[in-house]
Amino acid sequence: MISTQAWADAQVLWDFQQMGHELRPCSVAIGLGSHDLGVADVTADLYHRGLTPLIVFTGATSRTTREAMPEGEAQHYRERALELGVPADAILVETQARNTGENIALSRALLEEHGVPVVSALLVSKPYEERRSYATACKIWPNVNWVSASASMTFVEYVDSIQDARLVIDMLVGAQQRLMVYPEQGFLISQEIPQPAIEAFERLRAEGFTTRLIPGRVS
Repeated sequence: MISTQAWADAQVLWDFQQMGHELRPCSVAIGLGSHDLGVADVTADLYHRGLTPLIVFTGATSRTTREAMPEGEAQHYRERALELGVPADAILVETQARNTGENIALSRALLEEHGVPVVSALLVSKPYEERRSYATACKIWPNVNWVSASASMTFVEYVDSIQDARLVIDMLVGAQQRLMVYPEQGFLISQEIPQPAIEAFERLRAEGFTTRLIPGRVS
């Protein structure tokens, strides 16, 4: 049973972790691998809307996806995009990345290998991963104009789509912790974090939403 306070705190983190960028045409769209095929749906939609001529799907597998996506996240995303009518020659696949930093670094290497000039990029993630993905991309590939994109859904709609509220809140808490501790480790750019988000994170952690936290960290 998830408490009313936990739902409210999760909403605070959900709202903070989205960037609210206005979508615009970009050199490429990079779909970040995860358990959520909705990322592939959003990326395909961006292509069909004429906002990008090229897609990169990036991702190996994780403990969350190894059973559901045995061929790798990027490959499953590609298959989904093909089902949605994106032509095969508009998709590149990067299959080795196991974290967001590798997603960006290996996608950059793949695009350079194919001679694709990149001035701007649509960074497609799960809704609650927008801010962390953006901060990582700005750190790893700083000379690109990044535009964050994700499914246009409310928190409740997203939980309903995943059918696992505790997993989603655990993911929100994990993403928030990384926004707080990764800048000092050089993994992403530092951003101002409002006090309500910090307090929401602390309450959720105290209530046991801890499966996605970095072990051994107090913040």
